[in-house]
Amino acid sequence: MAPAQRPLLPLLLLLLPLPPPPPYARAEDARANADRYAVYWNRSNPRAKGCGLDHWPGDRGRAEPVGSLEEGARLRVDRFQAGGGGGYTVEVSINDYLDIYCPHYGAPLPPAERMEHYVLYMVNGEGHASCDHRQRGFKRWECNRPAAPGGPLRFSEKFQLFTPFSLGFEFRPGQEYYYISATPPNAVDRPCLRLKVYVRPTNETLYEAPEPIFTSNNSCSRLARCRLFLSTVPVLWTLLGS
Repeated sequence: MAPAQRPLLPLLLLLLPLPPPPPYARAEDARANADRYAVYWNRSNPRAKGCGLDHWPGDRGRAEPVGSLEEGARLRVDRFQAGGGGGYTVEVSINDYLDIYCPHYGAPLPPAERMEHYVLYMVNGEGHASCDHRQRGFKRWECNRPAAPGGPLRFSEKFQLFTPFSLGFEFRPGQEYYYISATPPNAVDRPCLRLKVYVRPTNETLYEAPEPIFTSNNSCSRLARCRLFLSTVPVLWTLLGS
């Protein structure tokens, strides 16, 4: 009687590489490691000395709480430093968040002409230096509700490598990004409020290129994973031929 053949399927399953974690698991891990930075966009904020307070000009240091921030992310303002030319610089990492708080006024309300209104633009380096949004700039947000009953308007920017949205923005490590504001209806605002954001380089040099190297879902996203898969081919061939 011929000996019974051992099933090959369990052996083949042991030799196959493990699949990558699902996208939602990677997203949860990224959010757990993300920092959050707060910038209070108004002329009376010299260095964001504290979080949770919004100062405005002409009220002798009065401040109003801006409300609780989202839970699950750490708020960092200690590295927000004054830069040259009246602007500011903040350093972030990929998957960090930047919260822009618009000017907000509580009761008693100041006169309407004293309330600050801004249109924020994302510009190139020349537009940041000259504070001119016509230098390849485009409108990003608008601070137009300084007396909103629910608190100040807050706009959030997530510095991510890829976005699933057609109108989303993608950021690259080692690059600088620039924001300025204009006071409507003026085309150019003086004095200028501007912000420079530097995205720190990552340890994964694969993502340092301006464009992603692997764009197809069928491509190997990691060189080591490809090598592991290729190394199993001779073993599978031997087992199938035996």
